[in-house]
Amino acid sequence: MFEKLLVANRGEIAIRVMAACEELGVETVAIYSDADRNAGHVEYADEAYNVGPAPAADSYLDGETIVETAKRAGADAIHPGYGFLAENAEFARRVEAAEGLTWVGPESDTMERLGEKTKARTVMDAAGVPVVPGTNDPVETPEEVAELGEEYGYPIAIKAEGGGGGRGMKIVRGPDEVEDALETARREGEAYFGNDSVYVEKYLDSPKHIEVQVLADEHGNVRHLGERDCSLQRRHQKVIEEAPSPSLTAALREDIGEAARRGVGEAGYTNAGTVEFLVEDGEFYFMEVNTRIQVEHTVSEEITGIDIVAWQIRIAAGEELDFGQDDVEFDGHAIEFRINAENPAKEFAPTPGRLETYDPPSSVGVRLDHAVSQADDIGGDYDSMIAKLIVHAPDRDRCFRRSERALKHFEVEGVHTTIPFHRLMLDDDAFRRGEHTTKYLDEELDAERLAAAVERWGAAETSANAQPPSARTLAVEVDGRRFDVLVEDGVVAASGDGSGGDESGVVEAGAITAEMQGTILSLERSEGDTVSAGDVVCVLEAMKMENDVFAETGGTIAEVPVSEGDSVNMGDTLVVLE
Repeated sequence: MFEKLLVANRGEIAIRVMAACEELGVETVAIYSDADRNAGHVEYADEAYNVGPAPAADSYLDGETIVETAKRAGADAIHPGYGFLAENAEFARRVEAAEGLTWVGPESDTMERLGEKTKARTVMDAAGVPVVPGTNDPVETPEEVAELGEEYGYPIAIKAEGGGGGRGMKIVRGPDEVEDALETARREGEAYFGNDSVYVEKYLDSPKHIEVQVLADEHGNVRHLGERDCSLQRRHQKVIEEAPSPSLTAALREDIGEAARRGVGEAGYTNAGTVEFLVEDGEFYFMEVNTRIQVEHTVSEEITGIDIVAWQIRIAAGEELDFGQDDVEFDGHAIEFRINAENPAKEFAPTPGRLETYDPPSSVGVRLDHAVSQADDIGGDYDSMIAKLIVHAPDRDRCFRRSERALKHFEVEGVHTTIPFHRLMLDDDAFRRGEHTTKYLDEELDAERLAAAVERWGAAETSANAQPPSARTLAVEVDGRRFDVLVEDGVVAASGDGSGGDESGVVEAGAITAEMQGTILSLERSEGDTVSAGDVVCVLEAMKMENDVFAETGGTIAEVPVSEGDSVNMGDTLVVLE
């Protein structure tokens, strides 16, 4: 077993990995950006090191610095968690090549083969796993995409090869949408995954999203831990996941599980992974392999009693799975609720801010994976998820009742969260019957019901100027390594000289301002352009989500004081109209 493991991630998944390490007797190393000096995962680890500024590209995506940090800390393994570099084969290869370091995940060559969607489709097709009709090679031009649209019939999906979670995927419903969709999918693929290569497949109109958790060791053993239903999504982002699926027949459940085992076995896959399928009209189709741990691995752990993260580490250390497929038993039902800092009444827009109240539930059947506490600041630099509430019960009905209790007692103030949405869903007929598809939230759920739920159960309005306590632990860095220093009655106050920004609070007439902290992903209009009300003037990325910024009135653009790639704060001027 390893002696010391570096977690190349942040937040709740970093703590989840560290908890598994503690049980295995492995010391832990955290990394953090400037924005995360006081983050929960940093406090939890045995030691922690700064790896760069707040932008992920300069910190959590800096593979070279992360490997150097692991060596400096004396770590002998790196676990990537999910997101960031977790599915980056080049980073895995860098770790594999580093003397004295072990990559906790599948081999880099396997990651490359299965992580890029076109290659994965080829592998699964060869293994006899049904795949959605589409291309096994990248497409380059709008003309190619249009030809495929004619061949398969619209709608079609343009997908980034390195994509996942709906990022880098654009739906095309007719030939007039091809050019813009191709450009956007490529841009997102490059921005999120460093790969602008895309492919095309037939888009299923109303599928269920079913995924199978697998574990495979280096001794030829492959096991599946049942399926999860992840069909409740908004803009292709999962919000509630459950296991087992309420909509599969016993025969279909067995076929999907065995197809997943067969596919990863033929690919020579090792470690934990997830095989994702779309199910429609009793037929299932391979969608992709996630070559990492999933956010929703928790529900599989709850119904099987198997610690998936611990097995990731044990497999990487060369251990053999000590249970057969027939030994995997399924106990009851589990549901995971993603608690995101988002406002469901405003199309789930991110809502950075301070957790002025944070009082999560507990008691029987309730698990909470999180890395935040009261008075923490939720910034806009990273994903909007602040916690995962996982509820387990003997059956689905009882799981719903326990979930109602848990969500009722989950108190958060200071930021809007998805808690009102979750409470609404527990009383939603389609969700309760298990009849919802991946389209349900975006196309069928009434927005007025969401607004009413936020009004009824949402966070109270709070002050934006809440002050930190006067006695606190501060992070101090010495040569890039983090140490904690307790400061009592030593609050440092601002000088009050008015320097460092506009204190007037006056916004220039005609200004279109940022409604949240984020990064300018693209500018859609230039100085001198004429715009009408409703036109998109720029795209702001916040918490890994693209947000279109619209002109509320018509006019001519007099000034664009920002550039692509700029970081902006809430209230900053993006465009000035005259």
